[in-house]
Amino acid sequence: MSKVEVKKLHTLGGHNDCVYTLEKGPDENLFFSSAGDGVVACWDLNDPENGRMIAKVPSSIYALCYYEPRNVLVVGQNFEGIHLIDLESRKEVGSIKTGLAAIFDIKVIRDRIIVALGDGEVQVINLTSLELEHSFKDSEKSARALTIHEELGHISVGYSDNKIRVYALSDWELLHEIDAHKISVFAVRYSPDGRYLLSGSRDAHLKIWDVFGDYDLKESIVAHMFAINHIDYSADGKHFVTCSMDKSIKVWDAEAFKLLKVIDKARHAGHGTSVNTLFWSSYNNLLVSGSDDRSISIWDITF
Repeated sequence: MSKVEVKKLHTLGGHNDCVYTLEKGPDENLFFSSAGDGVVACWDLNDPENGRMIAKVPSSIYALCYYEPRNVLVVGQNFEGIHLIDLESRKEVGSIKTGLAAIFDIKVIRDRIIVALGDGEVQVINLTSLELEHSFKDSEKSARALTIHEELGHISVGYSDNKIRVYALSDWELLHEIDAHKISVFAVRYSPDGRYLLSGSRDAHLKIWDVFGDYDLKESIVAHMFAINHIDYSADGKHFVTCSMDKSIKVWDAEAFKLLKVIDKARHAGHGTSVNTLFWSSYNNLLVSGSDDRSISIWDITF
């Protein structure tokens, strides 16, 4: 087991409610956060104490996606819809209502906004015209998480009916339906090399699926005590992190799927409540975490 050193660098307290989403920014030192207070904030890892508000909406924001080709931030406002923020002007440049369901995840690819909704629907919206191009609903339970495999042209969706469904980006055809977990799938993530699909669930299990082996199960790990909320990879793809309702963050070897480090309150002055979201920046390999305790923590991780 390789030695891992963890140091907490900063605790940021800019939100007045649970922090649900962290997202990369236009520069490697920048990232965005959103929370139950309806605030979207931008933070600079060079000067983390001085975040600035980008947008404020009346209801919770569970989903953000930065789309680099157009330098826009796509914001999911629960029960209302999506808003496009132009980061050059810092102004809203468009919006579309997505229905009355919560918005749990957003991804953007090839000028298409893909939205996972709490009623089980997945919507595909043209970013330029802001018109609904396509939608599919293969479950009555929430579509919770999205991840895209660009090389294969696949998008995987984790659902609260315990399944993962894999669709073709070309025509949205259902390619695979996986009985993945015992209860809701909260997190899905393709590995940077495209070989694996990782999933995390309310059942506290981390599962690894062999993408090129027809999505067969490679490994199942009891990774946490409670629900796994999010998964993110290091910039070099050698490690990944999971976070949980059990208040911990865990660092893993991405090749061997072995646990390397536990970051928690007792050992590292970690979060006091559920850790909801992670962002592992390429900037100095800094890890950022957001929690129900309303704080954002910045961690220096050294291997």
